[in-house]
Amino acid sequence: MNLSDVHSGIHKHKKGRRVGRGPGSGRGKTAARGHKGQRARAGYAALPIYEGGTMPLVRRVPKRGFHNRFALCVATVNVADLERVFAVGDEVNPETLRAKSLLKGRCDELKILGSGELTKSLKVAAHRFSGSAREKIEKAGGTVTVLPGRKPAPEPPSEAPQAEA
Repeated sequence: MNLSDVHSGIHKHKKGRRVGRGPGSGRGKTAARGHKGQRARAGYAALPIYEGGTMPLVRRVPKRGFHNRFALCVATVNVADLERVFAVGDEVNPETLRAKSLLKGRCDELKILGSGELTKSLKVAAHRFSGSAREKIEKAGGTVTVLPGRKPAPEPPSEAPQAEA
């Protein structure tokens, strides 16, 4: 094989296929839709789960459990990770954790867990702390600050019946 053959047959600006332009277009008179049938008609659109009349897999598979769409996504970070990444006296909060790549993706709340040892005094701010994590941070001479979480939705006003006088 020669180096000059590597790109042979590759066209950067290839013209698109002109479907529905007659027998001379390379896609025949039926425009690659076959003869008659539902798929050959204009406006045909099947559901993504449609399997030709067979009971779809989505309906055949048993459903289990429950997924709460409104549940908070809680990210967790261990005390051992704080010991490894931060220096003495550093401030630890969701922004600094993101900067150090300890917090990735989207999350609603941050929880500090107590796995590992902590010898550095750190100023830690998070939404939640495990009991052992709070104890280890304070024992090392650090401070614990609880950040406010997402506010709960207000309850709709109750429609109490009015007593008529």
